Amino acid sequence: MLYLVATPIGNLGDITYRAVEVLKNVDLIASEDSRKSSILLNHYGISKPQTALNNFNERKVVPKLIERLERGETIALITSAGTPGISDPGYLLVHAALEAEIAVEAIPGPSAVITALTLADLPLHSFTFKGFPPNKEGPRKRFIAMETQNPHTLVFYESPYRLVAFLKNALEVLGDRRAVVANDLTKKFERILRGNLAEIISIIENAPIKGEFVICIAGFEEPKAKSLSD
Repeated sequence: MLYLVATPIGNLGDITYRAVEVLKNVDLIASEDSRKSSILLNHYGISKPQTALNNFNERKVVPKLIERLERGETIALITSAGTPGISDPGYLLVHAALEAEIAVEAIPGPSAVITALTLADLPLHSFTFKGFPPNKEGPRKRFIAMETQNPHTLVFYESPYRLVAFLKNALEVLGDRRAVVANDLTKKFERILRGNLAEIISIIENAPIKGEFVICIAGFEEPKAKSLSD
C-alpha cells in the first residue's frame, strides 16, 4: 500500500488523527525534505526510517520504492507541507504504483490552495489552480495571459523573490482586478492582503517580503452592457 499523507502547511496541530496513525505504522516514509519532516515526526513521537523523494531524484528513487511496495512493504509519501502532488513531488510515484497495480490511498488534510481560497473573499464555486509561474518575465507574462478570458478565480504560488514582479505582470496583463495575497498561512505571522492588484503591490513594496505566498485573483468578467438610458 502507498499512502499519500497530507501534512500541516504551518501549524503542527493541523494534522488528522488518521494521518498520525498511518505514519506510525508504515514501514517507510518517503519525504521531500527529511530535515523539515523530522520536525513534524518528532513532534508526534513518530520514529520511522525516511528516504528522500524530491524533484531532483524522483526518477531514480521511484523504481526502488516500487520494488519495496511489490515486496509487500507499506510506504507513506509526505512533502514539506500540504498535500503530495500539488506543486510537489508525487505524480511519478503514484503513476508508477498504479501501473504496477499497487493500492494507493490518500489521507486528506491541509492544502494551501484551499486555505487561501476560503479566506479570499472571491467566488469559490470554481477556480483554476496554476501553481508556480515561470521565473523569467516573458514566459511568466505569457503564462498569465493564457487566463485572460478565464471566468474562474485564479490561484498561483510564488516565492518572496519574485512576488512583486509577478503581481506587476498580472496587473499589466489582467488589469487591476480584485486579489488576495496570503502569506505564511496558519503560521504565527500569517498575513492576508485583500484589495485590487495595484493596492496590494503598493503595500508589499513598502514592507519586508518573507515566507511563502498564495495569490488569488478574480476571474474575467464580461463588461456590463449599457442600457439605453446610460
